[in-house]
Amino acid sequence: MTVTTEGPLPRRTYDVTVVGAGVVGCAVARELARRPRLRVALVEAHDDVGQGTSKANTAILHTGFDATPATLEARLVREGHRRLTAFAAESGIPVERVGALLVAWDEEQLAALPRLAEKAQRNAYLDARRLSAGELYAREPRLGPGALGALHVPGESVVCPWTTTLAYATQAVRAGVDLHLATAVEEASRDGDDHLLTTTRGTLRTRYLVNAAGLHADTLDRRLGHRDFTVTPRRGQLLVYDKLARPLVRHILLPVPTALGKGVLIAPTVHGNVLLGPTAEDLDDKRATHSTAEGIAMLRDQGRRVLPALLDEEITAVYAGLRAATGQGDYRITAHPGQAYITVGGIRSTGLTASLAIAAHVAGLLADSGLDLGPVREPRPVALPNLGADCPRPHQRPELVAADPEYAVLVCHCERVSRGEIRDALAGTIPARTREGLRRRTRAGAGRCQGFYCGAAVRDLLERGPGGGGRP
Repeated sequence: MTVTTEGPLPRRTYDVTVVGAGVVGCAVARELARRPRLRVALVEAHDDVGQGTSKANTAILHTGFDATPATLEARLVREGHRRLTAFAAESGIPVERVGALLVAWDEEQLAALPRLAEKAQRNAYLDARRLSAGELYAREPRLGPGALGALHVPGESVVCPWTTTLAYATQAVRAGVDLHLATAVEEASRDGDDHLLTTTRGTLRTRYLVNAAGLHADTLDRRLGHRDFTVTPRRGQLLVYDKLARPLVRHILLPVPTALGKGVLIAPTVHGNVLLGPTAEDLDDKRATHSTAEGIAMLRDQGRRVLPALLDEEITAVYAGLRAATGQGDYRITAHPGQAYITVGGIRSTGLTASLAIAAHVAGLLADSGLDLGPVREPRPVALPNLGADCPRPHQRPELVAADPEYAVLVCHCERVSRGEIRDALAGTIPARTREGLRRRTRAGAGRCQGFYCGAAVRDLLERGPGGGGRP
Protein backbone atom coordinates (compact mmCIF):
# COMPACT_ATOMS: atom_id res chain seq x y z
CA MET A 1 0.00 0.00 0.00
CA THR A 2 1.46 3.36 -1.02
CA VAL A 3 0.12 6.78 -0.05
CA THR A 4 2.56 9.67 -0.39
CA THR A 5 2.28 13.38 0.34
CA GLU A 6 5.88 14.56 0.05
CA GLY A 7 9.25 13.66 -1.37
CA PRO A 8 10.10 12.70 -4.96
CA LEU A 9 7.73 10.60 -7.01
CA PRO A 10 8.67 7.02 -7.99
CA ARG A 11 10.87 6.71 -11.06
CA ARG A 12 8.83 3.80 -12.44
CA THR A 13 6.62 4.08 -15.50
CA TYR A 14 2.96 3.57 -14.66
CA ASP A 15 0.58 1.83 -17.02
CA VAL A 16 -2.21 4.27 -16.15
CA THR A 17 -2.27 7.50 -14.18
CA VAL A 18 -5.55 9.04 -13.06
CA VAL A 19 -5.40 12.78 -12.37
CA GLY A 20 -7.93 13.88 -9.77
CA ALA A 21 -8.92 12.00 -6.61
CA GLY A 22 -12.52 13.11 -6.42
CA VAL A 23 -15.32 10.57 -6.37
CA VAL A 24 -14.96 9.82 -10.10
CA GLY A 25 -11.18 9.64 -10.13
CA CYS A 26 -11.17 7.36 -7.10
CA ALA A 27 -13.82 5.16 -8.72
CA VAL A 28 -11.68 4.87 -11.87
CA ALA A 29 -8.61 3.96 -9.80
CA ARG A 30 -10.65 1.33 -7.94
CA GLU A 31 -11.89 -0.13 -11.25
CA LEU A 32 -8.34 -0.36 -12.60
CA ALA A 33 -7.21 -1.96 -9.33
CA ARG A 34 -9.37 -4.94 -10.33
CA ARG A 35 -6.67 -5.63 -12.95
CA PRO A 36 -3.65 -6.60 -10.84
CA ARG A 37 -1.32 -6.68 -13.82
CA LEU A 38 -1.60 -2.89 -14.19
CA ARG A 39 0.62 -0.38 -12.38
CA VAL A 40 -1.73 2.48 -11.53
CA ALA A 41 -1.19 5.91 -9.97
CA LEU A 42 -3.84 8.28 -8.62
CA VAL A 43 -2.61 11.87 -8.44
CA GLU A 44 -4.32 14.65 -6.46
CA ALA A 45 -3.36 18.30 -5.95
CA HIS A 46 -4.91 18.48 -2.48
CA ASP A 47 -3.65 16.70 0.63
CA ASP A 48 -6.66 14.37 0.83
CA VAL A 49 -9.07 12.60 -1.45
CA GLY A 50 -12.46 14.14 -2.20
CA GLN A 51 -11.35 17.68 -1.45
CA GLY A 52 -12.99 19.39 -4.43
CA THR A 53 -16.52 19.15 -5.74
CA SER A 54 -16.96 15.72 -4.17
CA LYS A 55 -17.03 17.03 -0.59
CA ALA A 56 -19.62 19.77 -1.15
CA ASN A 57 -22.62 18.46 -3.02
CA THR A 58 -26.25 17.66 -2.24
CA ALA A 59 -25.49 14.01 -1.43
CA ILE A 60 -28.32 12.48 -3.44
CA LEU A 61 -28.23 9.00 -4.94
CA HIS A 62 -30.19 9.59 -8.13
CA THR A 63 -32.35 7.09 -9.97
CA GLY A 64 -31.80 8.98 -13.22
CA PHE A 65 -35.53 9.49 -13.71
CA ASP A 66 -35.08 13.05 -15.00
CA ALA A 67 -31.90 12.65 -17.06
CA THR A 68 -32.02 13.56 -20.72
CA PRO A 69 -33.03 10.27 -22.38
CA ALA A 70 -30.55 8.47 -24.64
CA THR A 71 -27.55 10.43 -23.32
CA LEU A 72 -24.41 8.89 -21.91
CA GLU A 73 -25.24 10.51 -18.57
CA ALA A 74 -28.68 8.87 -18.48
CA ARG A 75 -27.22 5.42 -19.09
CA LEU A 76 -24.38 5.79 -16.61
CA VAL A 77 -26.55 7.27 -13.85
CA ARG A 78 -29.02 4.41 -14.20
CA GLU A 79 -26.25 1.82 -14.13
CA GLY A 80 -24.33 3.68 -11.43
CA HIS A 81 -27.36 3.75 -9.14
CA ARG A 82 -27.49 -0.04 -9.22
CA ARG A 83 -23.74 -0.44 -8.73
CA LEU A 84 -23.39 2.10 -5.91
CA THR A 85 -26.42 0.77 -4.04
CA ALA A 86 -24.80 -2.67 -3.92
CA PHE A 87 -21.33 -1.30 -3.08
CA ALA A 88 -22.68 0.86 -0.27
CA ALA A 89 -24.40 -2.10 1.37
CA GLU A 90 -21.09 -3.98 1.71
CA SER A 91 -18.82 -1.03 2.49
CA GLY A 92 -20.46 0.87 5.35
CA ILE A 93 -21.65 3.76 3.19
CA PRO A 94 -24.88 5.09 4.73
CA VAL A 95 -27.83 5.30 2.32
CA GLU A 96 -31.37 6.29 3.25
CA ARG A 97 -34.13 5.72 0.70
CA VAL A 98 -36.45 8.60 1.51
CA GLY A 99 -37.91 9.18 -1.95
CA ALA A 100 -38.35 12.54 -3.67
CA LEU A 101 -41.30 14.84 -4.34
CA LEU A 102 -41.17 17.27 -7.26
CA VAL A 103 -43.56 19.90 -5.97
CA ALA A 104 -45.64 22.04 -8.36
CA TRP A 105 -46.36 25.51 -7.00
CA ASP A 106 -48.22 26.95 -9.99
CA GLU A 107 -50.28 25.78 -12.95
CA GLU A 108 -47.31 25.82 -15.33
CA GLN A 109 -45.32 23.53 -13.06
CA LEU A 110 -48.35 21.31 -12.53
CA ALA A 111 -48.70 20.96 -16.30
CA ALA A 112 -45.05 19.88 -16.52
CA LEU A 113 -45.50 16.87 -14.21
CA PRO A 114 -46.91 14.51 -16.91
CA ARG A 115 -43.89 15.29 -19.11
CA LEU A 116 -41.55 14.51 -16.22
CA ALA A 117 -43.36 11.22 -15.60
CA GLU A 118 -43.04 10.37 -19.28
CA LYS A 119 -39.31 11.22 -19.19
CA ALA A 120 -38.91 8.89 -16.21
CA GLN A 121 -40.48 6.05 -18.21
CA ARG A 122 -38.16 6.77 -21.15
CA ASN A 123 -35.30 6.43 -18.67
CA ALA A 124 -36.66 3.01 -17.63
CA TYR A 125 -37.83 4.31 -14.26
CA LEU A 126 -41.40 3.09 -13.89
CA ASP A 127 -42.25 3.91 -10.26
CA ALA A 128 -42.87 7.66 -10.58
CA ARG A 129 -46.46 8.63 -9.77
CA ARG A 130 -48.40 11.89 -9.73
CA LEU A 131 -49.90 13.02 -6.43
CA SER A 132 -52.82 15.34 -5.87
CA ALA A 133 -52.48 18.24 -3.46
CA GLY A 134 -54.24 16.20 -0.79
CA GLU A 135 -51.94 13.23 -1.25
CA LEU A 136 -48.92 15.54 -1.19
CA TYR A 137 -49.85 17.19 2.11
CA ALA A 138 -50.62 13.80 3.64
CA ARG A 139 -47.01 12.86 2.92
CA GLU A 140 -45.50 16.23 3.89
CA PRO A 141 -47.82 17.94 6.37
CA ARG A 142 -45.30 20.74 7.16
CA LEU A 143 -45.09 21.82 3.52
CA GLY A 144 -45.88 25.48 2.89
CA PRO A 145 -49.34 26.45 1.64
CA GLY A 146 -50.26 26.66 -2.02
CA ALA A 147 -48.73 23.50 -3.52
CA LEU A 148 -50.94 22.06 -6.28
CA GLY A 149 -49.51 18.56 -6.58
CA ALA A 150 -46.29 16.63 -7.04
CA LEU A 151 -44.50 13.81 -8.78
CA HIS A 152 -43.43 11.11 -6.33
CA VAL A 153 -40.16 9.32 -7.11
CA PRO A 154 -39.80 6.69 -4.38
CA GLY A 155 -36.36 5.42 -5.45
CA GLU A 156 -34.42 8.63 -4.76
CA SER A 157 -32.07 8.31 -1.78
CA VAL A 158 -29.60 10.31 0.28
CA VAL A 159 -26.04 9.05 0.71
CA CYS A 160 -22.75 10.04 2.34
CA PRO A 161 -20.56 11.39 -0.49
CA TRP A 162 -17.40 11.55 1.62
CA THR A 163 -17.52 7.92 2.79
CA THR A 164 -18.15 6.87 -0.82
CA THR A 165 -15.02 8.61 -2.09
CA LEU A 166 -12.90 7.30 0.77
CA ALA A 167 -14.17 3.74 0.28
CA TYR A 168 -13.20 3.77 -3.40
CA ALA A 169 -9.75 5.19 -2.65
CA THR A 170 -9.14 2.81 0.25
CA GLN A 171 -10.01 -0.24 -1.81
CA ALA A 172 -7.83 0.99 -4.67
CA VAL A 173 -4.79 1.61 -2.46
CA ARG A 174 -5.14 -1.72 -0.67
CA ALA A 175 -5.22 -3.41 -4.08
CA GLY A 176 -1.95 -1.79 -5.14
CA VAL A 177 -2.73 1.67 -6.55
CA ASP A 178 -0.17 4.35 -5.64
CA LEU A 179 -1.94 7.45 -4.29
CA HIS A 180 0.12 10.63 -4.57
CA LEU A 181 -1.47 13.49 -2.63
CA ALA A 182 -0.34 17.13 -2.58
CA THR A 183 0.81 16.54 -6.15
CA ALA A 184 -0.48 19.21 -8.52
CA VAL A 185 0.02 18.65 -12.26
CA GLU A 186 1.63 21.74 -13.79
CA GLU A 187 2.49 20.54 -17.31
CA ALA A 188 1.76 17.54 -19.53
CA SER A 189 3.82 16.46 -22.53
CA ARG A 190 4.69 13.41 -24.60
CA ASP A 191 7.99 11.54 -24.58
CA GLY A 192 7.80 8.86 -27.22
CA ASP A 193 4.90 6.60 -26.30
CA ASP A 194 4.66 7.92 -22.74
CA HIS A 195 3.09 10.90 -21.02
CA LEU A 196 5.32 13.05 -18.85
CA LEU A 197 3.49 14.90 -16.09
CA THR A 198 5.41 17.71 -14.46
CA THR A 199 4.08 18.07 -10.93
CA THR A 200 4.88 20.00 -7.78
CA ARG A 201 6.74 16.88 -6.58
CA GLY A 202 8.68 16.11 -9.72
CA THR A 203 8.04 14.22 -12.94
CA LEU A 204 5.73 11.26 -13.34
CA ARG A 205 5.86 8.97 -16.38
CA THR A 206 2.85 6.98 -17.55
CA ARG A 207 1.74 5.08 -20.65
CA TYR A 208 -1.95 6.01 -20.44
CA LEU A 209 -3.53 9.06 -18.86
CA VAL A 210 -7.05 9.58 -17.47
CA ASN A 211 -8.07 13.18 -16.84
CA ALA A 212 -10.59 13.28 -13.98
CA ALA A 213 -9.46 16.67 -12.74
CA GLY A 214 -12.97 18.06 -12.17
CA LEU A 215 -12.97 21.84 -12.26
CA HIS A 216 -9.54 21.77 -13.90
CA ALA A 217 -10.27 19.06 -16.48
CA ASP A 218 -10.44 21.62 -19.28
CA THR A 219 -7.03 23.02 -18.30
CA LEU A 220 -5.35 19.62 -18.55
CA ASP A 221 -7.27 18.91 -21.76
CA ARG A 222 -5.84 22.06 -23.35
CA ARG A 223 -2.31 21.10 -22.32
CA LEU A 224 -2.78 18.01 -24.46
CA GLY A 225 -4.06 20.01 -27.43
CA HIS A 226 -7.85 19.75 -27.06
CA ARG A 227 -10.52 22.44 -26.76
CA ASP A 228 -13.64 20.31 -26.59
CA PHE A 229 -15.19 22.06 -23.59
CA THR A 230 -14.74 24.83 -21.05
CA VAL A 231 -15.50 24.40 -17.37
CA THR A 232 -17.43 27.26 -15.80
CA PRO A 233 -17.43 26.89 -12.02
CA ARG A 234 -21.03 26.94 -10.81
CA ARG A 235 -21.16 27.74 -7.12
CA GLY A 236 -23.75 26.04 -4.98
CA GLN A 237 -24.21 27.43 -1.48
CA LEU A 238 -26.00 25.24 1.05
CA LEU A 239 -27.32 25.55 4.58
CA VAL A 240 -27.21 22.65 7.04
CA TYR A 241 -29.89 22.73 9.73
CA ASP A 242 -29.63 21.17 13.16
CA LYS A 243 -30.79 17.62 13.78
CA LEU A 244 -33.79 18.96 15.70
CA ALA A 245 -35.16 20.00 12.29
CA ARG A 246 -35.12 16.45 10.93
CA PRO A 247 -38.76 15.60 11.86
CA LEU A 248 -39.97 18.47 9.66
CA VAL A 249 -39.30 16.69 6.37
CA ARG A 250 -39.81 13.12 5.19
CA HIS A 251 -38.71 13.27 1.53
CA ILE A 252 -36.28 15.10 -0.73
CA LEU A 253 -38.34 18.15 -1.75
CA LEU A 254 -37.50 19.31 -5.25
CA PRO A 255 -38.86 22.09 -7.44
CA VAL A 256 -39.77 21.38 -11.02
CA PRO A 257 -36.34 21.61 -12.73
CA THR A 258 -35.20 24.41 -15.04
CA ALA A 259 -32.41 24.77 -17.60
CA LEU A 260 -30.00 25.79 -14.80
CA GLY A 261 -30.49 22.56 -12.90
CA LYS A 262 -32.69 20.92 -10.33
CA GLY A 263 -33.03 24.14 -8.34
CA VAL A 264 -33.12 24.64 -4.58
CA LEU A 265 -34.07 21.53 -2.64
CA ILE A 266 -34.75 20.62 0.94
CA ALA A 267 -33.53 17.19 1.92
CA PRO A 268 -32.79 15.10 4.96
CA THR A 269 -29.21 13.89 5.22
CA VAL A 270 -27.92 10.48 6.28
CA HIS A 271 -26.31 12.24 9.25
CA GLY A 272 -29.68 13.37 10.62
CA ASN A 273 -29.60 17.01 9.52
CA VAL A 274 -31.66 18.90 6.95
CA LEU A 275 -30.05 20.44 3.87
CA LEU A 276 -31.29 23.57 2.05
CA GLY A 277 -29.73 24.52 -1.29
CA PRO A 278 -27.91 24.84 -3.56
CA THR A 279 -27.68 28.16 -5.31
CA ALA A 280 -26.52 28.13 -8.94
CA GLU A 281 -24.03 30.94 -9.58
CA ASP A 282 -21.77 30.83 -12.65
CA LEU A 283 -18.40 32.35 -11.75
CA ASP A 284 -14.94 32.89 -13.22
CA ASP A 285 -12.94 31.92 -10.14
CA LYS A 286 -12.42 28.17 -9.60
CA ARG A 287 -11.45 28.83 -5.98
CA ALA A 288 -14.54 30.82 -4.96
CA THR A 289 -15.95 28.39 -2.42
CA HIS A 290 -16.96 31.08 0.06
CA SER A 291 -20.55 31.73 1.05
CA THR A 292 -22.25 35.09 0.59
CA ALA A 293 -24.91 37.02 2.48
CA GLU A 294 -26.92 37.27 -0.74
CA GLY A 295 -26.78 33.53 -1.33
CA ILE A 296 -27.84 32.71 2.23
CA ALA A 297 -30.71 35.21 2.06
CA MET A 298 -31.91 33.73 -1.22
CA LEU A 299 -31.88 30.22 0.19
CA ARG A 300 -33.82 31.28 3.25
CA ASP A 301 -36.43 32.96 1.05
CA GLN A 302 -36.79 29.81 -1.02
CA GLY A 303 -36.93 27.62 2.07
CA ARG A 304 -39.57 29.80 3.72
CA ARG A 305 -42.04 29.05 0.95
CA VAL A 306 -41.39 25.32 0.81
CA LEU A 307 -41.04 24.51 4.51
CA PRO A 308 -41.83 27.57 6.65
CA ALA A 309 -41.07 25.89 9.98
CA LEU A 310 -37.50 25.20 8.85
CA LEU A 311 -36.65 28.88 9.21
CA ASP A 312 -37.27 28.65 12.96
CA GLU A 313 -34.55 26.00 13.34
CA GLU A 314 -30.86 26.54 14.04
CA ILE A 315 -28.34 26.49 11.19
CA THR A 316 -25.44 24.19 12.08
CA ALA A 317 -23.20 24.91 9.11
CA VAL A 318 -22.95 26.83 5.84
CA TYR A 319 -20.83 25.61 2.96
CA ALA A 320 -20.37 26.07 -0.76
CA GLY A 321 -19.14 23.84 -3.55
CA LEU A 322 -18.27 24.40 -7.19
CA ARG A 323 -19.75 22.19 -9.91
CA ALA A 324 -17.98 21.66 -13.23
CA ALA A 325 -20.58 23.17 -15.56
CA THR A 326 -19.76 23.07 -19.28
CA GLY A 327 -22.93 24.48 -20.83
CA GLN A 328 -23.39 21.17 -22.65
CA GLY A 329 -26.12 18.62 -22.11
CA ASP A 330 -24.02 15.55 -21.42
CA TYR A 331 -20.85 14.28 -19.80
CA ARG A 332 -17.67 15.06 -21.76
CA ILE A 333 -16.05 11.62 -21.67
CA THR A 334 -13.82 11.23 -24.72
CA ALA A 335 -11.12 8.79 -25.78
CA HIS A 336 -8.10 10.00 -27.74
CA PRO A 337 -6.55 6.65 -28.76
CA GLY A 338 -3.64 8.22 -30.63
CA GLN A 339 -2.56 9.90 -27.40
CA ALA A 340 -3.43 7.05 -25.03
CA TYR A 341 -5.56 9.61 -23.24
CA ILE A 342 -9.11 9.69 -21.82
CA THR A 343 -10.93 12.88 -20.84
CA VAL A 344 -13.55 12.58 -18.11
CA GLY A 345 -15.00 16.08 -18.00
CA GLY A 346 -18.24 17.90 -17.36
CA ILE A 347 -19.28 15.50 -14.61
CA ARG A 348 -22.08 17.33 -12.85
CA SER A 349 -23.86 16.58 -9.56
CA THR A 350 -24.97 13.19 -10.88
CA GLY A 351 -21.34 12.08 -10.92
CA LEU A 352 -21.56 10.67 -7.41
CA THR A 353 -24.34 8.31 -8.47
CA ALA A 354 -22.75 7.46 -11.80
CA SER A 355 -19.19 7.09 -10.47
CA LEU A 356 -18.84 3.29 -10.63
CA ALA A 357 -20.48 3.14 -14.04
CA ILE A 358 -18.25 5.95 -15.31
CA ALA A 359 -15.25 3.97 -14.06
CA ALA A 360 -16.31 0.84 -15.95
CA HIS A 361 -16.92 2.93 -19.06
CA VAL A 362 -13.46 4.50 -18.82
CA ALA A 363 -11.85 1.07 -18.43
CA GLY A 364 -13.60 0.00 -21.63
CA LEU A 365 -12.31 3.09 -23.44
CA LEU A 366 -8.77 2.33 -22.26
CA ALA A 367 -9.09 -1.21 -23.62
CA ASP A 368 -10.41 0.13 -26.93
CA SER A 369 -7.41 2.47 -27.04
CA GLY A 370 -4.98 -0.43 -26.88
CA LEU A 371 -4.37 -1.04 -23.18
CA ASP A 372 -4.24 -4.70 -22.23
CA LEU A 373 -6.23 -4.68 -19.00
CA GLY A 374 -5.32 -8.24 -18.11
CA PRO A 375 -7.34 -10.63 -15.97
CA VAL A 376 -9.78 -9.49 -13.29
CA ARG A 377 -9.19 -10.11 -9.61
CA GLU A 378 -11.78 -8.57 -7.35
CA PRO A 379 -10.22 -6.50 -4.54
CA ARG A 380 -11.01 -7.38 -0.97
CA PRO A 381 -14.15 -5.64 0.31
CA VAL A 382 -13.73 -2.60 2.52
CA ALA A 383 -15.82 -1.86 5.58
CA LEU A 384 -15.63 1.77 6.68
CA PRO A 385 -17.33 3.17 9.79
CA ASN A 386 -20.99 3.82 9.04
CA LEU A 387 -21.65 7.46 9.94
CA GLY A 388 -25.39 7.33 9.32
CA ALA A 389 -27.69 8.64 12.03
CA ASP A 390 -29.61 5.36 12.03
CA CYS A 391 -26.51 3.24 12.61
CA PRO A 392 -25.29 2.58 16.19
CA ARG A 393 -22.01 4.32 16.92
CA PRO A 394 -19.18 2.32 18.51
CA HIS A 395 -19.90 3.58 22.04
CA GLN A 396 -23.37 2.02 21.72
CA ARG A 397 -21.99 -1.41 20.84
CA PRO A 398 -21.10 -3.35 24.02
CA GLU A 399 -18.94 -5.89 22.18
CA LEU A 400 -16.69 -3.15 20.76
CA VAL A 401 -16.39 -1.34 24.07
CA ALA A 402 -15.57 -4.59 25.87
CA ALA A 403 -12.80 -5.33 23.36
CA ASP A 404 -11.45 -1.77 23.35
CA PRO A 405 -12.51 0.74 26.04
CA GLU A 406 -11.30 3.63 23.86
CA TYR A 407 -14.61 3.34 22.00
CA ALA A 408 -16.42 4.31 25.21
CA VAL A 409 -14.57 7.60 25.67
CA LEU A 410 -16.53 10.31 23.86
CA VAL A 411 -14.58 13.24 22.47
CA CYS A 412 -17.27 14.89 20.33
CA HIS A 413 -20.56 14.71 22.20
CA CYS A 414 -22.66 16.39 19.49
CA GLU A 415 -21.86 13.63 17.00
CA ARG A 416 -21.06 10.90 19.55
CA VAL A 417 -17.50 10.35 18.31
CA SER A 418 -15.19 8.31 20.51
CA ARG A 419 -11.46 8.50 21.02
CA GLY A 420 -11.17 5.04 19.44
CA GLU A 421 -12.79 6.25 16.22
CA ILE A 422 -10.41 9.20 15.98
CA ARG A 423 -7.46 6.89 16.59
CA ASP A 424 -8.69 4.60 13.79
CA ALA A 425 -9.06 7.51 11.37
CA LEU A 426 -5.50 8.63 12.11
CA ALA A 427 -4.22 5.11 11.42
CA GLY A 428 -6.34 4.32 8.37
CA THR A 429 -5.13 3.26 4.94
CA ILE A 430 -5.55 6.90 3.89
CA PRO A 431 -5.13 8.61 7.25
CA ALA A 432 -6.60 11.93 8.27
CA ARG A 433 -3.96 14.63 8.39
CA THR A 434 -6.06 17.65 9.34
CA ARG A 435 -9.03 18.49 11.53
CA GLU A 436 -11.14 18.72 8.39
CA GLY A 437 -10.01 15.24 7.38
CA LEU A 438 -10.97 13.92 10.80
CA ARG A 439 -14.34 15.65 10.56
CA ARG A 440 -15.13 13.94 7.28
CA ARG A 441 -14.01 10.52 8.50
CA THR A 442 -15.62 10.61 11.95
CA ARG A 443 -18.01 13.63 12.13
CA ALA A 444 -15.95 15.02 15.04
CA GLY A 445 -16.62 18.76 15.13
CA ALA A 446 -19.49 18.58 12.63
CA GLY A 447 -22.27 18.89 15.21
CA ARG A 448 -24.23 21.82 16.52
CA CYS A 449 -21.33 23.34 18.51
CA GLN A 450 -19.00 23.06 15.47
CA GLY A 451 -16.05 21.94 17.57
CA PHE A 452 -16.40 24.54 20.34
CA TYR A 453 -16.42 21.79 22.96
CA CYS A 454 -14.20 19.14 21.36
CA GLY A 455 -11.86 21.24 19.22
CA ALA A 456 -8.91 21.29 21.62
CA ALA A 457 -9.15 17.55 22.33
CA VAL A 458 -9.39 16.73 18.62
CA ARG A 459 -6.38 18.92 17.85
CA ASP A 460 -4.39 17.22 20.60
CA LEU A 461 -5.23 13.74 19.31
CA LEU A 462 -4.34 14.81 15.77
CA GLU A 463 -0.95 16.13 16.86
CA ARG A 464 -0.16 12.98 18.86
CA GLY A 465 -1.22 10.60 16.07
CA PRO A 466 -2.64 7.09 16.38
CA GLY A 467 0.06 5.83 18.72
CA GLY A 468 0.40 8.99 20.76
CA GLY A 469 3.72 9.86 19.17
CA GLY A 470 2.93 12.26 16.39
CA ARG A 471 1.17 12.37 13.09
CA PRO A 472 1.05 9.21 10.95
